[in-house]
Amino acid sequence: MPSKAYPDLPLFRVDWTAMTEAAINSKLDAVANTGPKCASQTDLSLAGKTLQIVCDKGTTGVDGPSLSYRFGTGNRLSLSENAGAAVNAGYAALDMGDLTFFAHLLPGSMRGYAVVVDNHTHSATVLELWFGGYDKRKREVMREIYQGYVHVDGQAPSEVRHAFNNRLEGAGYFWRQDNGAETLEFYPSIAYTHWVELSRMSRSLGHCAPADYIEIGHGKYIYTRTECEFSGIFTVYAMDVNALKQVGLRLGFNAADELEFQVFRGEGEWLGQIAKFEQFGVTDGGPMLPRPGPGQSGDVNATAKGARAVYRPMETYATMTREEVNAVVPENTRVFAQRVVAGSGATGMAANVDTPSDKLIGKSATVRYDNGPVMDYEFTSVDELRWRMDGGAWKSTRYHAWEAIDDVFLMGHVLEGTENHDGHIVVLDFEEGKATCYNGYLNTPYIANEAGCRPMFGKLISEGVPNPGIARHEFTEDMLGRCITYSYSPGLTSMHFYSTPGTTSWIIFTPTGAAGLEWSGSGGQIKVRDGLYFLYWIEEACNGTLGTILLNMRTMHDIGIGYHCGTEGLSMSPVGALLRHAGQFDLDRFFEHRTRG
Repeated sequence: MPSKAYPDLPLFRVDWTAMTEAAINSKLDAVANTGPKCASQTDLSLAGKTLQIVCDKGTTGVDGPSLSYRFGTGNRLSLSENAGAAVNAGYAALDMGDLTFFAHLLPGSMRGYAVVVDNHTHSATVLELWFGGYDKRKREVMREIYQGYVHVDGQAPSEVRHAFNNRLEGAGYFWRQDNGAETLEFYPSIAYTHWVELSRMSRSLGHCAPADYIEIGHGKYIYTRTECEFSGIFTVYAMDVNALKQVGLRLGFNAADELEFQVFRGEGEWLGQIAKFEQFGVTDGGPMLPRPGPGQSGDVNATAKGARAVYRPMETYATMTREEVNAVVPENTRVFAQRVVAGSGATGMAANVDTPSDKLIGKSATVRYDNGPVMDYEFTSVDELRWRMDGGAWKSTRYHAWEAIDDVFLMGHVLEGTENHDGHIVVLDFEEGKATCYNGYLNTPYIANEAGCRPMFGKLISEGVPNPGIARHEFTEDMLGRCITYSYSPGLTSMHFYSTPGTTSWIIFTPTGAAGLEWSGSGGQIKVRDGLYFLYWIEEACNGTLGTILLNMRTMHDIGIGYHCGTEGLSMSPVGALLRHAGQFDLDRFFEHRTRG
């Protein structure tokens, strides 16, 4: 268990404790009668009142509860569920215009509720919350969402309901809460969210988690985030996007296993809006329900209480030891094993890859990397080159190269016989005499078959090529905040979001064009020319792949190379996509001390 509540590590690198139900229950009971904390003044207007909420069926079809509340003095309430025996608890409420938000736990149950009431329409959203519902992660907060109405004596039941839809899809906000937390929060999908911690953790990486988006009306929405695969902490808030205010709850255990149970107020700033790709006029939203598929929680019945689609990649990722990697790679390394010709009908991520270039044939070149090796090359054919490192013995190997713009090539090959099975993915810039390499390698400290990446900058020496002196390709923030879609083949399109200088997030589209599941990992962004960028990302705690692309913003096309190790061995393969620019958020001012590479 880390000693810090928010260690400066990527969330997928935190050694989260597998908390038992007994440990969770003990900490919940300690605060259930006192209620959640709040850094600012709570709303006491419910004191002395009663409130009966009648709920429809939940998101998975389970019957909704009937909740009868009686609010006492201070922060005390009693609740009768479905006309059962009343339970006493502590609560906290916050108001925001016509809305009242309140939350509480139920002593001895590992359960609780968060409720949003629209006092004008007498409609309500009820979130039932509980721990231990996902059997492999007891600390993960589960939720079921019900829509309903508030009973008013002498009046017919309200027919107004809050509704799931895609109206928030693509928006981004900066939020500052009364508890001191500051976050960048993005709603890039109908089922997931992306956020950057500005105050609690290092702002170098962005994170993603399943989310719910519910419209109340008149610019007011309800948002949830469950940090599945991470801490399991649950966040819910009601927000007014016109007034840029929020009221909500944070519930769960941080990295030090401290219980966070607090309501908060926040003020925000709109950061922009990216494109949506559903048909015009289609506003269908979540929740997305689970179905069997790569990385998804397909073992959860879609009709089970609280079910939703959650990307759990570590449940399907075959991790390997250093010994297993070193045993399988030497005999099972495939480098561009099948040439993919544009229009050939090839499937997967290489359908839009052009034929490898033959313009390097007959050339010789030396790349001198700063604080790195000296690489000598002789290009003997379109598929084969000879190489040596630091003046050592010459070796022959398979490679491919593609010309992105005149005299600028993306080239990749594996360095057979190296200790960590290195691969070099290199931009060879014959026009300016520069070279930049993403050096992929295995046997990283976390998972042996998960790729690492070492960016290297240097000069390219070859006949007729100018000497760049100390000039190099450089890390850039030009991509910061951008969203770009990548169509690899029919039915295979994703969107990359560059939320920090060191983060790449990828969002998978549904068949209707809505953005769906999401994951993110570390990455880097290097500028080769105006409009030409060399990018990498690592699919950490996912499938371990190092992805690289040389992206041309002027042609909206890219060429890329993937480096991956699994039980079948090591592979280096091409990727290519047709691109669309989906927009850009204004994030520059949040990264004055930027993390690169």
